[in-house]
Amino acid sequence: MIMAFGTTGWQWINPPREWVADGGLRVFCDPGTDLWRRTHYGYVYDTAHLFGRVLPGDLRLTATFAGEYGEQYDQAGVVLRIDERTWTKAGVEYVDGGLHLSTVVTREVSDWSVLPLPGAAGPVTLDLRREGDAVFVRYGLDGAEPEEMVRLAYFPPEQPALAGVMAAAPAGKGFPVRFTDVRLTEGQIQRPAG
Repeated sequence: MIMAFGTTGWQWINPPREWVADGGLRVFCDPGTDLWRRTHYGYVYDTAHLFGRVLPGDLRLTATFAGEYGEQYDQAGVVLRIDERTWTKAGVEYVDGGLHLSTVVTREVSDWSVLPLPGAAGPVTLDLRREGDAVFVRYGLDGAEPEEMVRLAYFPPEQPALAGVMAAAPAGKGFPVRFTDVRLTEGQIQRPAG
């Protein structure tokens, strides 16, 4: 178990070759990494770098991060994972020459939604809340509190899940990403409005 963000119990799934926990988390994302399951593309990848803690139920995960995205599908963000067939990820992804807010929900097969981000986005903050059988995903740009909801999805209740951050570089040569603030709170969280 690893000490990071002021607490112990952090662990890697698919650790990158280069990383440092130094008050934040710096990662150089390895090439050929991804998190996807079957839909449209027909392949299964479970090789993304995932860094988190396993929690049994309701939780709130807030992460602020920035990366040097530059090649198709470079991505970083937050993740909630029961196993290789059941997970949700949300973050910034470089798609077709621009940065997008990207959310993938997987229950045996993956779905994907994207929202273009304005210009060269600075640090992004994501807020992922697991409550009962639901996951809420909200975001904020350039240091703003995450208030805009981009996704409400089903997530199986009462099953332990790894909650944390992720990065992947499916098509490119890899890239650096820095998570400057990650907060993880377990237990019942006040339900967001909307």
